[in-house]
Amino acid sequence: MIARLWHGITHRAKSDRYLEYLKETGVKDYVATEGNKGVYVLRRMEGDRAHFLIISLWNSFSSIEKFAGKDIEKAVYYPEDKDYLLEFEPSVQHYEVLEERR
Repeated sequence: MIARLWHGITHRAKSDRYLEYLKETGVKDYVATEGNKGVYVLRRMEGDRAHFLIISLWNSFSSIEKFAGKDIEKAVYYPEDKDYLLEFEPSVQHYEVLEERR
């Protein structure tokens, strides 16, 4: 299994609206993509900023390609992200999930 990590920062005042926007865009698209095994959306408040970390779990790199396209290292953004995000990190990180316990 592969974990895909994306990070974004928005203003604290916009963070609840951004969360709803994430649910309707990226999270919805992750879950609808064949090979996706789940999504976690994490938020950390730091002063007037809100950091979001999305961890999506995938069967394989080829599954990620179905969501992200050929360049799976490139971050995927949506049109209204510009209304929320303070910067656009160009890439994501991938990790092999070596163990999972619940």
